Amino acid sequence: MAGVVHYPSLQACCEERRYGEVVAGPEIRASVDGEASKIPLLKGRDVGAGDTMQTPHVVVVSEFFAQRYWPGQDPIGKRLTLDKLGNNPDWLTVVGVARNVVQAEWAEAQREEVYLPYLQNADYLQRPMGAFSYLTLVVRTSGDAATLAPELRHVVQSLDKNVALAEVQTMDHVVSEATAEPQFYMLLLGSFAAVALILAAGGIYGVMSYSVARRTQEIGIRIALGAQSGDVVRMVVGQGAMLAFTGVGAGLVAAYAVTRLMSKLLYGISPNDPVTFLAVAALLTGVALLACYIPARRASRVDPMVALRNE
Repeated sequence: MAGVVHYPSLQACCEERRYGEVVAGPEIRASVDGEASKIPLLKGRDVGAGDTMQTPHVVVVSEFFAQRYWPGQDPIGKRLTLDKLGNNPDWLTVVGVARNVVQAEWAEAQREEVYLPYLQNADYLQRPMGAFSYLTLVVRTSGDAATLAPELRHVVQSLDKNVALAEVQTMDHVVSEATAEPQFYMLLLGSFAAVALILAAGGIYGVMSYSVARRTQEIGIRIALGAQSGDVVRMVVGQGAMLAFTGVGAGLVAAYAVTRLMSKLLYGISPNDPVTFLAVAALLTGVALLACYIPARRASRVDPMVALRNE
């Protein structure tokens, strides 16, 4: 059953909420068809063809709506209105709870939603204007959706020749258009990040390796004076680790502050995701330790006399 989605700007009235009622001021956003869109119904029933102006007015609310305004309660049977209380409000009875879905921007914050049947809406039946001047139909098919447009146009024309069918598109196309820009930005940022990570790892390895290589004479002297190769390697790696931990720590602090700017480009993950932070920190620290270990190990195996002559 086709219906309209409201994004209510809700202001709960204390007296009404005491009896499970909510007052709402609507902002109309989109049209939906619950069956074809396969929006999961968590409780109750969907709106249907039997919901008309002659039957009690009903509404389906989103899970987020129910949890916010009736926490810990069963929302089925509760009432809400989209009208002002002083104008003989039309009270709607909640008959179902739908799972939260994204209606507009794919990364938008979750909002309260209510689903209303078109056949119980006077604005649609009597004075179609604005969002009620058109219908958005969702059709599900088991075949190729892209080839269904001519048949849909034929069906609509057979019902009413004055009705125009415009902007026929598949859901894959709708989703692709909605995510194309964020995907491009993430691909671009991901490429830059990968290059930056490779450069950072290569730079750390080069600097640390060069720093340890310059200590070849020192390492030779220590071994000539009786130091064990393992002790020398542990000392060099330990000193390098202190530098690496200091640098990585400073980098994490800076990254924690900067990544908040990317929050609008991320979906399903926090800008300060601990797994990502730990993985990058572990990689860079590992590269630094490896850059210390390899030249230190190599220098510790060199004959002390050769090491002493090294410049």
